[in-house]
Amino acid sequence: MGKESKPKLIVLTGPTAVGKTTLSIELAQALNCPILSCDSRQFYQEMNIGTAKPSPEELAAAKHYFINNKSIKDLYTVGDYEKEAIEVLKKIYSSHSEAILCGGSGLFIKALCEGLDSFPTISEEVARSIEKDFQEKDLAELQEELASKDPHYYEKVDLQNPRRIQRALSVIRQSGLPYSSFLNQKPKSRFFEPVYICLQRQRTELYQRINLRVDLMIRQGLEEEVHSLLDHKEQKVFRTVGYQEWLPYFEKVQSKEKTIELIKQNSRRYAKRQMTWFRNSGSF
Repeated sequence: MGKESKPKLIVLTGPTAVGKTTLSIELAQALNCPILSCDSRQFYQEMNIGTAKPSPEELAAAKHYFINNKSIKDLYTVGDYEKEAIEVLKKIYSSHSEAILCGGSGLFIKALCEGLDSFPTISEEVARSIEKDFQEKDLAELQEELASKDPHYYEKVDLQNPRRIQRALSVIRQSGLPYSSFLNQKPKSRFFEPVYICLQRQRTELYQRINLRVDLMIRQGLEEEVHSLLDHKEQKVFRTVGYQEWLPYFEKVQSKEKTIELIKQNSRRYAKRQMTWFRNSGSF
């Protein structure tokens, strides 16, 4: 099959609150094709308000995949998503020449369109050692280790994200090689052709939209939704903007006003990280 005859995957992405959902539905209706979500939190049935999930009316307006397909109790990785989404696309392309991929989770986009970089398996011994260091050492010490062993990745990574540093050091200690040496491997061949569209707005407008969206979430009952999920607060998916900020409030050490302001602030920071990722990805 020649490249020109490959079915198209329209990748509609951009930072949070930029307007992806509305445009994706308009496109899906115009092209008469389905939408696959690549928002890594909209998978979960229990997380509705804080993930800005499409409304029931929006979900009914076009066929959607990968929304409400998992429980917060399920372990679901980006590798799982890659495999499942590939199978869904095979079925879609048996009767459609286009499909839409919509969402802002850059790693999930990369996994589906290019495949994941291959990393060494981390042994239990290394994993325990890393976990112990992150419990006992300052983050600055671990940042210094990363700087000495992989200065290239040190310059690129979000140094205030402990999970990213932990992952990099795990691979470095396991392999004896820089983490960056495992990145940007040759993309896997796909049976479809991605067409990338990254939505943007002026930063002041985007931040205003984020603030208004958070206010709407509060009116819709975000506090009650988060409270209903407190039994899962130790799970990774709970460490999501809009959810994690409520814990000090429920522990009565933070006001509701402060909680809402932190959600807005962290949402704006998340949007900024997304924009940086898209700029650096090479696809947009």
